Amino acid sequence: MMWRPSLLLLLLLLLFRRGAQGKPSPDAGPHGQGRVHQAAPLSEAPHDDAHGNFQYDHEAFLGREVAKEFDQLSPEESRARLGRIVDRMDRAGDGDGWVSLAELRSWIAHTQQRHIRDSVSAAWNTYDTDRDGRVGWEELRNATYGHYAPGEEFHDVEDAETYKKMLARDERRFRVADQDGDSMATREELTAFLHPEEFPHMRDIVIAETLEDLDKNKDGYVQVEEYIADLYSAEPGEEEPAWVQTEREQFRDFRDLNKDGRLDGSEVGHWVLPPAQDQPLVEANHLLHESDTDKDPRSLAHGKAIATTLSRHRLELTLQTTPRSFVASSTVSLYRKGGLFSLSASPTSARQKRPEAELPRVAEIPRLTW
Repeated sequence: MMWRPSLLLLLLLLLFRRGAQGKPSPDAGPHGQGRVHQAAPLSEAPHDDAHGNFQYDHEAFLGREVAKEFDQLSPEESRARLGRIVDRMDRAGDGDGWVSLAELRSWIAHTQQRHIRDSVSAAWNTYDTDRDGRVGWEELRNATYGHYAPGEEFHDVEDAETYKKMLARDERRFRVADQDGDSMATREELTAFLHPEEFPHMRDIVIAETLEDLDKNKDGYVQVEEYIADLYSAEPGEEEPAWVQTEREQFRDFRDLNKDGRLDGSEVGHWVLPPAQDQPLVEANHLLHESDTDKDPRSLAHGKAIATTLSRHRLELTLQTTPRSFVASSTVSLYRKGGLFSLSASPTSARQKRPEAELPRVAEIPRLTW
């Protein structure tokens, strides 16, 4: 019989299948989305716990591709792998044997960024031609544009001026990403170069590049017609589609915040890099809340059989893994207590558990290093 994981295996290193409707976003629809940088969704599945569909939580915690792998695992292997994730999450934080809201949030954010890490890894292999563990500006330039002697750039291609502008723009972005100014990009700096929308210190360069693309009359602003021209190019005699008028209204109602009929740099930034909800934090809070099914402020019960746990969709799970502080024969139980999840060992003798008074409290949500 095919074994299907349930909420408990995903809810905190354990979650396994875990939407609301509202007003359409000002950027809804096929137009107006191209320049807007949005965080990658945690899952494309509907967030529909109320009807027993926990796929959103499953993918938010594991990532879409890894979630597919887990669907094919036996219960034993699934529990073992989840246990390793539990230990990894705690190691990335304070390593105190407890998984906090901060650590859960950081793990979900780490999963959300997997596509970025994959793209950077592929680029790294292309750009780091001398394999010294860093990407120099010359390496990146030559890998992207080819080798040219000084002063002879693009002499052999049509529209050389366009390529020269692209090269200058890339170099400028590289210099901003290269925070230590050594002309050599670390992996983090290359990530900032390739995905500037993910880094606060790259915000100004994203805005500058957008202005350069749209501001055709070079007055330092984006006029409504420049905005429309980026979305739609009319053919002679063609009637303007209805969606274009909708975009004019979007410009007037949502983009032009100070209502002066044009977009300045601040308004361009608000448009292309809108304030984003902290999706990983929202999901972490959601998983913590949903795991406490009986709303008992005390810890959830231990020792349930795995089949009982699965059928009841409760967060009562003994994982077949071992934190580094316990012997190999131990098992790890996860339970919620005071807003945290605990990893406690029970090596067939008395269960070790931190006293309630020693529980740490989350004061802030740090960005952890994995």
